[in-house]
Amino acid sequence: MRYFSGFGLQRDSLFFKDIIDSSEFSITGFSYGAQKAMQEALREVKEGKRVQKLQLISPAFFQHLKKEQIYKEIRAFMKNRELYLNFFYKKICYPTKIELQQFIKAPTLGELKELLLYEWKPEELDFLKERGVAIEVYIGKKDKIIDVEAVEEFFKPYATIYSFKNAGHLLKE
Repeated sequence: MRYFSGFGLQRDSLFFKDIIDSSEFSITGFSYGAQKAMQEALREVKEGKRVQKLQLISPAFFQHLKKEQIYKEIRAFMKNRELYLNFFYKKICYPTKIELQQFIKAPTLGELKELLLYEWKPEELDFLKERGVAIEVYIGKKDKIIDVEAVEEFFKPYATIYSFKNAGHLLKE
């Protein structure tokens, strides 16, 4: 099993220990890490390696947003990184009061740009699906980071979607 952490986080797999498939042929990622997990799965399948399952937990999905909204986020990060991240981490935790301090890893501007400008491509998801990769998407209906409806709509043709009614981005209530 390979796991990729969310933006500005490390060791966050602990939040998802009941979900993560620990088999040798699974790749899992949370939020920004879901983007990284997707790229890893594509690379491995193209190299002829076996990937049985791709788990995308609260996948960071922003391609439906207008470019000016994305660049506004980037400017806010550049203007006051500490304020931006404090607000960001609160949104990650909603609706819980989880303390993230031990999981925080200082993110870079480059990582934020990569996160916000990433494009999920239907043809890549089709490619994985056609080669037998089971794709699972996990989302919290009270997520304050991603547009849950946009994620559900986009991933519906490619993945099994698991929704948590009263959970947020961390899939906690």
